[in-house]
Amino acid sequence: MLYRKLGKTGCEVSILGFGCMRLPIKNGSQSAADRFDPNKFIDEEKAIQLIHYAKRQGINYFDTAYPYHSGKSEPLLGKAVQGYREKLLIATKLPSWMVRGPEDFDKFLNEQLQRLNTSYVDFYLLHGLGGQTWSKMKEMGALRFLDRIIADGRAHFVGFSFHDDVRIFKEIVDAYDWALCQIQYNYLDRNYQAGREGLEYAASKGLGLVIMEPLRGGRLAEQIPEKVQTIWDSAPERRSPAEWALRWVWNHPEVSTALSGMNSMTQLQENLNIAGEGRSKSLSSEDLALIDQVTETYRKMLPIDCTACSYCLPCPQGVNIPHNFRLYNDLFMFNDPQINFILYNQMTSPEQRASNCGECGECEERCPQHIKIIEELKRVHSTLVR
Repeated sequence: MLYRKLGKTGCEVSILGFGCMRLPIKNGSQSAADRFDPNKFIDEEKAIQLIHYAKRQGINYFDTAYPYHSGKSEPLLGKAVQGYREKLLIATKLPSWMVRGPEDFDKFLNEQLQRLNTSYVDFYLLHGLGGQTWSKMKEMGALRFLDRIIADGRAHFVGFSFHDDVRIFKEIVDAYDWALCQIQYNYLDRNYQAGREGLEYAASKGLGLVIMEPLRGGRLAEQIPEKVQTIWDSAPERRSPAEWALRWVWNHPEVSTALSGMNSMTQLQENLNIAGEGRSKSLSSEDLALIDQVTETYRKMLPIDCTACSYCLPCPQGVNIPHNFRLYNDLFMFNDPQINFILYNQMTSPEQRASNCGECGECEERCPQHIKIIEELKRVHSTLVR
């Protein structure tokens, strides 16, 4: 296993982190519907076997959160790591959207520590920050709370995970002495949300970079379109789609660790093998050109030619236009529509959804791609609403 420094923390983290949002499910599939179904239960025996094997192979960074597997992920991880808790680095997250008042900060953290059967977490993150949740956290005194839990030892380091525009990302980075941040980043999402610009900015401030969705929920590793697979097959050195995607992320020296939600021993072993080659700046210019070709091929499959440049933002009504377009485009690139329905109807706030468009037209005036945004948002909503 290869290790990297996690920003200014001084911690050495495995470049492959174990994400506990997609653990194996008992009597269910690995579909998004099952993972978000409170009546579906984690297959404890298989999940603990995976976690133990990962630990033996050198993975030391384990990531979970309050809502994962409808609240069942944290207790499972707590059970799995008993006996060698001190040898591992555990990250979990405050459910920012569930906080109703300042008293909830301690309530959630104390409950999470109990679930994890530990007196502290190595990393405590504010979960899913964006413009609105960030404003809410500031108003309720979240930063004072973070100071307090570092002082009393319930968390060794604090950070945030992020889902919004890069301008808001930079504002959050500059607002506090964070130890780390967690962002979505892969070769298709290099300019999405925080993107490359945010990655480099956070690294310049000394933050550790934890990458989520390096395989886009497995979509960059499975069910590859024929046009894309043809490009991969043309490479002089044969690599799996998963290897190309993970190696691209690890090629960035700013990246500390990449999280993967591995729910089978086959996936875990494959990713461990790939991680052995995951050194920064190890891809050749020819390799990078090939990945760029794949990215462009995927882009040509999109019904809406949105580059996620975010010039259309901010929307006066709060609509997250690039996010809506991305969910819609994914329907045409990947054969897994259920996750897009969940992300739109359950995990996108009402004001950010396409249906909240006021048809003012400001976004269309600023769009460098000249997209008919108002018309497309109507199409997005009619397709994704459930």
